[in-house]
Amino acid sequence: MPQSQVERPMKCTALAGCTRGLLFILIAAFGLFGSALQPLQCQTYQVIHNFTGVGTDGATPYSGPAFDRFGNLYGTTYLGGGFGDGIVYQLSPQGSAWTFSTLHNFTGGGDGAGPAFGSLAIRRNGALFGTTEGGANFGTAFKVRSHAGVWQETVVHRFGVGADGAQPIGGVVFDSAGNFYGTTSLGGTLGNGTVFQGTHTRHGWVESVIYNFTGGNDGASPPAGVSVDAQGNVYGTTSFGGVNGFGVVYELLRSGSGWTQTVLYSFQGENDGEYPVGGVVLDQAGNIYGATFAGGVNGGGIVYKLSPSGKNWALTTLYSFTGGFGGPYNKLTLDAQGNIYSTTNAEGAFGLGSVFKLTPGDGGWTYTDLYDFTGGGDGGSPYGSVALDAKGNIFGTAVVGGSNNQGVVFEITP
Repeated sequence: MPQSQVERPMKCTALAGCTRGLLFILIAAFGLFGSALQPLQCQTYQVIHNFTGVGTDGATPYSGPAFDRFGNLYGTTYLGGGFGDGIVYQLSPQGSAWTFSTLHNFTGGGDGAGPAFGSLAIRRNGALFGTTEGGANFGTAFKVRSHAGVWQETVVHRFGVGADGAQPIGGVVFDSAGNFYGTTSLGGTLGNGTVFQGTHTRHGWVESVIYNFTGGNDGASPPAGVSVDAQGNVYGTTSFGGVNGFGVVYELLRSGSGWTQTVLYSFQGENDGEYPVGGVVLDQAGNIYGATFAGGVNGGGIVYKLSPSGKNWALTTLYSFTGGFGGPYNKLTLDAQGNIYSTTNAEGAFGLGSVFKLTPGDGGWTYTDLYDFTGGGDGGSPYGSVALDAKGNIFGTAVVGGSNNQGVVFEITP
């Protein structure tokens, strides 16, 4: 696979975008891509890779990057590559530069097509796990691993055969026992999506559905992946359904040989926000954090905290964004001090997204706008989660803009 070494320029230029399948429906429903092109003074912001969409390079990185224990970054793009169906890539630090490598080109056939919102899950053996929206059937769960220095992709499950679900666009996570979990946005016995589990056996990985959404009060169409606590319980969000139709936060608890679903919160579409498309993260005290794409006091979505309160859960709004659709679209990122980091999709000074930090304090939470995208050479419209390195540097992706108008990987140094 070709490699390129990219110095860390601070650039600024234009826009581009693409769609496929359910991803197109979700993006159309929630309103994509602004058009403002204004200069922004870049300070600590640096583009570390400009996607070209040419050859085996990718385009349109909806998912955010993930770090391995050696400091390498891994991610996917939804489009581009040798077959136009996306890639898995690696960025390795080389002094003050980053070396880019394409690890796998999706062909659009049996190996899948269009890895979407969820970041890759990295096991301690270095294997990368993720999902694709499309392919020969209705999406895949895949593994990419290096064998003697050669990266190879293996499909661990193909969706859309029977009632196992379809279009798993949110990626997967692992529990402490080595099982992985994810969601399908459609399909299942009732057609409203599923939560699935992957269990490793001596014959390979076996997928099983642990919950089928009904489309009623329990929620419908989960586009985001899940989170797992230390006891192996599963937490997530649906973008629709619930008592009011604006989505839910749910919990799946092991119950004997099965699972029991409980709705922890059903969004009302008022000051509490609506459409929690991004999933949730957990802190060590058992609190749940997430964001909504819209709603709230100012209409632009909220960042919220759910805390146990007796037998119920209490929602606290930590921050309300301004404007219409365009709040956070993916999981938040927590650091060891309890700070929250994420991106907005269409907020910021230019309406093309931003990177922000929320800091807890005795008087509440302090919001810091770390960067506003212009849609030029710096990129625009970020969808993925951000990743932090040991020094507190922030890494993420933006799906449009960059020097080739195909999206970027960026770094922000506090």
